[in-house]
Amino acid sequence: MVATAKRLEPGQIDGALDLIRSWGLDVVPGRHLLASDRLFAGTDEERAADLQWALDDPSIKAVIFARGGYGTARVVDRVDWDAFSKAPKWLCGFSDLTVLHNHLLVHLGVESLHATMPIFFKEGHSNAGSESLRKALFGEESEVVWEAHALNREGIATGVLVGGNLSVLDSIVGTPSDVDWMGKVLFIEDLTEYLYHLDRMITQFKRAGRLQGLAGLVVGQFTEMMDNETPFGKSAYEIILEAVAGYSFPVVFNAPIGHVDRNEAVFHGRKVQLVSAETGNKLTFS
Repeated sequence: MVATAKRLEPGQIDGALDLIRSWGLDVVPGRHLLASDRLFAGTDEERAADLQWALDDPSIKAVIFARGGYGTARVVDRVDWDAFSKAPKWLCGFSDLTVLHNHLLVHLGVESLHATMPIFFKEGHSNAGSESLRKALFGEESEVVWEAHALNREGIATGVLVGGNLSVLDSIVGTPSDVDWMGKVLFIEDLTEYLYHLDRMITQFKRAGRLQGLAGLVVGQFTEMMDNETPFGKSAYEIILEAVAGYSFPVVFNAPIGHVDRNEAVFHGRKVQLVSAETGNKLTFS
């Protein structure tokens, strides 16, 4: 258990650690898990050191990131991936961890788990997200199913699943963590962004030609979005649908991925089939 982004308060995730132990797993906290430096969980050096230890220690079989926030981009380039590349293990998290998922795929071609984090079940009560994480860790998860949405553009798409938090994806464009989306199934989610900012990001991706080569688009939860005094005039989903109107790939909305209790674990970097029909949607992993 490590924290590469926002700091934790003492005891904040004790309940979550107990729940993970109840799955039959031993929880080994990073040395600096409860460190603090400004808003971060310790200095860049401390957070990078904990991540390096978790990657290199052969007794560690999976790395669960305690929470998101901001900070992972500040440490990702400090990491030596040599030992991990020889013996990969699951890296589990989402939101700010989007930079890590994409970095792994670009440089190592390694899958990772885009999944909920302990801060989202901190009291120790199981929810749909924590149960999906457990199933994924134990090899019991192979598909995500949810109901149809009125804005869906139905169809079938196959490709490697990539993506994550839209704001973080926007921030890594042109960096060593930037994944090529051509032929991929992209999934996106976000939290507490202004609607005009969402429009700006998705328009940037469109103008840069990043959307036209997609095999499919999975739109997750856009939670607690904000508007200005002068309303933008479209919802988050309507903004996205407008941006992809000129393309023919399937687009599905309201996927259970994002800052909600039902944050389904998905395998970033694995081949997936997306099926969207009047009867519902399904992501099936190879």
